Amino acid sequence: MSQAPLVLVDGSSYLYRAFHALPPLTTSKGLPTGAVKGVLNMLKSLRKQYPDSPFAVVFDAKGGTFRDDMYAEYKANRPSMPDDMRVQIEPLHQSVIALGFPLLCVEGVEADDVIGTLARSSAAAARPVVISTGDKDMAQLVDGHITLVNTMTGSAMDIEGVKEKFGVAPEQIIDYLALMGDSSDNIPGVPGIGPKTASGLLVGVNGGIKELYEQLDIVPTLPIRGAKTLPAKLEEHRESAFLSYQLATIKCDVPLDIGLDDLHLIEPDREKLLELYTLLEFKSWIDEVQRDAKRVELKAAPVAEQAVEAVAPAEATYTTILDQATFDLWLKKLNDAKLFAFDTETTGIDAQQAQLVGVSFAVQPHEAAYIPLTHSYIGAPEQLDRDTVLLALKPLLEDPTKLKVGQHAKFDMNILANCAIGGDPAQGITVRGIAFDTMLESYVLNSTATRHDMDSLAKKYLDYDTVAFQDIAGKGAKQLTFDQIALEQAGPYAAEDADVTLRLHQALFAQLSAIPSLASVLTDIEIPLVPVLARIERQGALVDKDLLGVQSIELGNKMIELERQAFEIAGEAFNLGSPKQLGAILYEKLGLPVLKKTGKGQASTAEEVLAKLAEDDYPLPKVLMQYRSMSKLKSTYTDRLPEQINPRTGRIHTSYHQAVAATGRLSSSDPNLQNIPVRTAEGRRIRQAFVAPKGYKLLAADYSQIELRIMAHLSKDEGLMNAFRHNLDVHTATAAEVFKVELGEVTSDQRRSAKAINFGLIYGMGAQKLGKDIGVDTKTAKAYIDVYFARYPGVREYMERTRAQAADQGYVETFFGRRLYLPDINSNKPQERAAAERTAINAPMQGTAADIIKKAMVLVDNWLTDSGLDAKVILQVHDELVLEVREDQVAQVSEKIREHMSAAAKLDVPLLVEVGVGNNWDEAH
Repeated sequence: MSQAPLVLVDGSSYLYRAFHALPPLTTSKGLPTGAVKGVLNMLKSLRKQYPDSPFAVVFDAKGGTFRDDMYAEYKANRPSMPDDMRVQIEPLHQSVIALGFPLLCVEGVEADDVIGTLARSSAAAARPVVISTGDKDMAQLVDGHITLVNTMTGSAMDIEGVKEKFGVAPEQIIDYLALMGDSSDNIPGVPGIGPKTASGLLVGVNGGIKELYEQLDIVPTLPIRGAKTLPAKLEEHRESAFLSYQLATIKCDVPLDIGLDDLHLIEPDREKLLELYTLLEFKSWIDEVQRDAKRVELKAAPVAEQAVEAVAPAEATYTTILDQATFDLWLKKLNDAKLFAFDTETTGIDAQQAQLVGVSFAVQPHEAAYIPLTHSYIGAPEQLDRDTVLLALKPLLEDPTKLKVGQHAKFDMNILANCAIGGDPAQGITVRGIAFDTMLESYVLNSTATRHDMDSLAKKYLDYDTVAFQDIAGKGAKQLTFDQIALEQAGPYAAEDADVTLRLHQALFAQLSAIPSLASVLTDIEIPLVPVLARIERQGALVDKDLLGVQSIELGNKMIELERQAFEIAGEAFNLGSPKQLGAILYEKLGLPVLKKTGKGQASTAEEVLAKLAEDDYPLPKVLMQYRSMSKLKSTYTDRLPEQINPRTGRIHTSYHQAVAATGRLSSSDPNLQNIPVRTAEGRRIRQAFVAPKGYKLLAADYSQIELRIMAHLSKDEGLMNAFRHNLDVHTATAAEVFKVELGEVTSDQRRSAKAINFGLIYGMGAQKLGKDIGVDTKTAKAYIDVYFARYPGVREYMERTRAQAADQGYVETFFGRRLYLPDINSNKPQERAAAERTAINAPMQGTAADIIKKAMVLVDNWLTDSGLDAKVILQVHDELVLEVREDQVAQVSEKIREHMSAAAKLDVPLLVEVGVGNNWDEAH
């Protein structure tokens, strides 16, 4: 068994990074705590990752070091430590010790030197070392035993990693730093030499600065920009280069009072932790320590069971702003805040038609304000002028450097974009600077743990019961719109929304920060997508209302014909929509087999039952399935779409949902565009009603076989990867393998069967279902599957590996690190466990495809924003983007769309994007 690595944590590096990178947190008394929480989260994560390892957490000591004696200007230009950081050092040190970590601060040297000494000592004893740091200087320590890990970004760096990042080997890093210098530490280096020049020089002389200065004559011949002038520059700054070398060298022989054998973790001091967490107001951690203490207590004395009392939330201060002076005071607070929460109150939940009633803000927990703008009930007090307030807020809300957090912020962004200041529809507020969204933070943290609405999140993560809307507005037909609710109730309700949003963010992002891959999914994928989706929703899609009317009539006629066929098969007329009458016909009169019963013991006529009966060639279920399909298309689309046209824009504006599908896929509603069937002629005709305006075309860009390409990447199966790398038709290639024929001899039926196998297996299809799909018996289908796995062994290995990993860790991950938790993966019920295993295999592919299209949407949106072209994304469905493009720009947009969508992820196989153009969506696709 390999030895657990020594883990050395660069506490000073993480303190600075947590302070500057994470949102500011403060207690109710104003004590800053954000950096403490960030570093402790990182340490807790490391402890879970390396449970058997010795540890040392190393911080810089107070006072100067030997480098200050060597060079008086060392770190002279570094600004003094902010007071908000300084006051967090002592509680951080105490918390680290209370958690059971050895903590080291050695006077006269830096944390780097202590880490270097411990790392070299451990490596000399052939013990592996992991240094957790964000400091590039540490790369000089990397060797066969020592690896760097950046816990905040999730990246690791070994010898090859150093070479890839810096262009030089670890043993050349000091020379590299000596040439470049370091402005943060005021190490002078050689002026004008940057990273590329430094690495080029060192590689060129195959050594360090000593060898470089011995071979200055060959420098002009090196393939480096400005090489001819470099010898003179290097000679002029020779002394500076060698001084910089000394300053950049980590001292690895620091005398220490502690040895490697002393660096073991000890049991946390729970009493001290409770004291510290209470001071710092880390409520969830207080609960965690109390639960741990209770578990220890119960272990020791199982009968001594008692309840743990929850910590009560602090009293909140909520303000309803009705005068200019208070508004000005809050406007200053917002402008001074590093991060603030905001929320809108409206007359409805349709973001494209609802009217703005008021806005609320919070700049610190338990302190929030509501600015009412258009409450119009009898007796409502005078409110600040709506347009004056919005014009004052506009610069703040549109400033991308003023960071904001919302709960489902896309809705608020659309409301403010449509607020029509001065009655002008074009005069809205384009909110920028959305740094966080609590709905998305919860969704990324665990998409299946809870619903992601504010009330559910407040209960789960804050143990706090919010005021429900119906408590102040009533229920049903008599429910008031927000502008009719008295400010005595409306003000605290609205302010609470902003307050809880800020508090939720602090609780959720602290958990996300402990899992860097999830934090990255949030900040790199989900948050950048929010303004993109908001724009797509506001843009909307043009539909041909008259064509939909014609299609409705045709569908109605087909339904009448199908009803006539059903009556003929049944031998009598009956109500096709009545489960009771339908059950009597199917099971009593026609004697069809009962496949499933309802909770009341009656034979089921549910859709999945009819589908199975139709598969078994019973004629009436087939007709009924067709009838239901036509009825659904008519009621959901051809009848409904005209009613959903926005009277202001003349377009349909679907709503996209980021926090619904467990795998990360987007869904849509009002209308649901994801469910328009494309395999039937009737479904495709509905797409014909989505049209381009005059002078424009619709352009549809679709990823080709993206999930199979992801399967090839994840499984590393050479056969699959070769098919995609050589641009073969993968279904034809699979058919050739399964049916043992040459590529050119594959028939259309064989290709169709291979396609069913390719897609069926990644969705967990068994031999019985595959056999039905391709028209063979179960034994033959199983033989096909066996041949498939024999030809593509990497796929089977991936499936087996994924099942095992899912069972072991309880979740699976996408290519980008998104997690899907699987609560039933170890269920003792075989059916539940098998379903979870199928999900485990498919979710990484579906989730990765979802992440790729999201990243593509952001790339495309950024390009379109900068390009000045007359082209806009109007729809996103599955793996497809639909754009409205001016006719004379179609060729240019087509080329760039392929380029940006293909660049959304770097897989081991190419991402192929197919682009079509037409006057309507069906033509384009």
